[in-house]
Amino acid sequence: MSPLILDEPYSFESQPNKERRRSISAGSTSNPWAGIALCDLYVGAAAQVCDDGSGCVEVGLSIHDGTYSVDFCVHRICPASKESVADALKMSAKDNIDRFCEEHHGKFVGAGITTTIVKLCPDIAAFMWRELDVAVMAFDVETEMPSAFSTDGAPIQVGVDEQADSAVRKAITNYGPHNMPALSIGFRNRVEVDNSGRIELVHSLDEYEKTVSKQTWQCVMNYVNELKKEKVKIAFFSATPQGGGVALMRHALIRFLRLAGVNASWYIPKPNPKVFRITKTNHNILQGVAAPDARFGPEQQKMFNDWINYNATRYWLSPGGPLAAGGADVVIIDDPQMPGLIPLIKETRPEVKIIYRSHIEIRSDLVEIPGSPQEEVWHFLWERIKQADVFISHPVNSFVPRTVPVEIVGLMPAATDWLDGLNKPMRDWDLRYYHHMLRNECHNIGMNRLDYPQREYIVQIARFDPSKGLPTVLDGYRKLRALYAEKSPGRPTPQLLVCGHGAIDDPDASIIYDEVLEHLDGPDFDDIRADIVVMRLGPSDQLLDALITTAKIVWQLSSREGFEVKVSEALHKGKPVIATRAGGIPLQVRDGHSGYLVKVGDSDAVAQKSYELLNDEKKLAEMGQNAKNSVSDEVGTVGNAVAWMFLAAKLARGDKLKPNTRWIADMVREEVGCGWGEEEVKLPRGGLKVVGGTEMVG
Repeated sequence: MSPLILDEPYSFESQPNKERRRSISAGSTSNPWAGIALCDLYVGAAAQVCDDGSGCVEVGLSIHDGTYSVDFCVHRICPASKESVADALKMSAKDNIDRFCEEHHGKFVGAGITTTIVKLCPDIAAFMWRELDVAVMAFDVETEMPSAFSTDGAPIQVGVDEQADSAVRKAITNYGPHNMPALSIGFRNRVEVDNSGRIELVHSLDEYEKTVSKQTWQCVMNYVNELKKEKVKIAFFSATPQGGGVALMRHALIRFLRLAGVNASWYIPKPNPKVFRITKTNHNILQGVAAPDARFGPEQQKMFNDWINYNATRYWLSPGGPLAAGGADVVIIDDPQMPGLIPLIKETRPEVKIIYRSHIEIRSDLVEIPGSPQEEVWHFLWERIKQADVFISHPVNSFVPRTVPVEIVGLMPAATDWLDGLNKPMRDWDLRYYHHMLRNECHNIGMNRLDYPQREYIVQIARFDPSKGLPTVLDGYRKLRALYAEKSPGRPTPQLLVCGHGAIDDPDASIIYDEVLEHLDGPDFDDIRADIVVMRLGPSDQLLDALITTAKIVWQLSSREGFEVKVSEALHKGKPVIATRAGGIPLQVRDGHSGYLVKVGDSDAVAQKSYELLNDEKKLAEMGQNAKNSVSDEVGTVGNAVAWMFLAAKLARGDKLKPNTRWIADMVREEVGCGWGEEEVKLPRGGLKVVGGTEMVG
């Protein structure tokens, strides 16, 4: 039951101008879905309990377009029978925002609320994120002015409309380009997740608990309680705070651990473009996809060392820093850019336990060739990594060179978060907004337009990287269109969308993007070029969420791969995935059940399987349902968190940790005494040869 609005002394009065209404009306006829732009809006909200003993609440809302205040309203809410004030506030917020959006054809992208509202309704921020796709920030605002400013010596009460306007203006200052909350980097280059906690996407652990099995949650709470009791301090170090899988995982992990009360923090170095060019080249060398003449010579090695030493000395090793005395008990080095920290930590604080996580494929066969670029890079890195206590690897064949002792290697997949902007369910209204955002970005650079929902589409979402199989993607689509022309002339054909985010440590992206467009300029694509959309996108997680949500099928045609959790994200949305047998992809896709697996580079098989699936609605629906039910807790934030907490707890106790290429998730279950239930989805085990030809245990 909706709350009763007893009084509305000030209602919204603004209306779209005539030209705006005309364009909306015309667009609604010609292109009724994503063709119509939604205005970007911000909302401020304030509330105070009425002092007449009625139990009612006076609420003020202020609407802002990012530059000007455009409207406001003040109304009084009284909860209905058996309705709490908190529920009444949430329903009122949803009703008002939905109505304003429809009348003004707008989309609220951010909100500022007062801490008074948070006291009345503690979970309103998470509610608005989940139900309205609005990121909410809470602020203290003045509720009264000092008596010195009044004529009678009494304090001046600030109305809820003025409080709301103050809150929304404060919120807007925390937003950057693309209407994204500005990244917050604090003292000592600590990443302050969710704007230093001011943004709340998830209010309680109950929300996380609903995303996993009861067995996983039992394990989670076991280690949460231990780490809190023992006051263990955990510090993660990686190269970048935004862009790419590592940053996405760390934002989600720190958010969860903070909510659970575990002392975990995340640090990044000061970026250096020259060094990032070197580290990206090293990445490509280790994967075997770099230019033949690419090397990691003495000059590059010195620059790399100097960069690490500078950052460690300036930010982390000085008194009070995370690597100084009294700092972290367990350190996780999360990137091949950062292993130079390991000897510095061991020299300064030998008691600190260190975990190194290797998340890129290292061509063991090439590493073993004396004098090869791979041997050169790996030798340099291993001289530093070998001082770590544990070596965590993706569960992928030949992912770890033979020089790494088997006993220190543990297996852990990458992860994604089911409650953040990449994966949460979204309303049709919000899907329209993000599809229009894509259209605008395409228009700005003269790219072809995605015509959904008039036409279906296939999507591959990945960074523009030499290992992502982009030539296979284009050739697979060309051959798919040839199959349509041969077998189903006149039948509607899907478009192709190839897109992904960038990252500040990935200077190759522009080069690879240009190579893709050059490939597309070939004569073989003359007849279908207009149906292919290739885009580098801004840093909006919800945009990627929307593009997977509305896709017909998803491709992931990498030539070299780590784990690529984008596959599980697509499966989680019920999308069949056609992917290559590269890296950890075969662990996620069950061939013929939740999608199809093909050989690397086999564009013929990609086209054939896609054609069969797109022309068999029954099979498509069946595979989609199978996909939705095939995702393991191991690839979600909660499952990932329990693995890290287990490692931290074991090392902080002083236990000898020898995984011997076992899955960390299995070691967790064994120690807690909580086996895998028959109803649980578990990534395939056995048969892997992770360390240069050594078969995995278990």
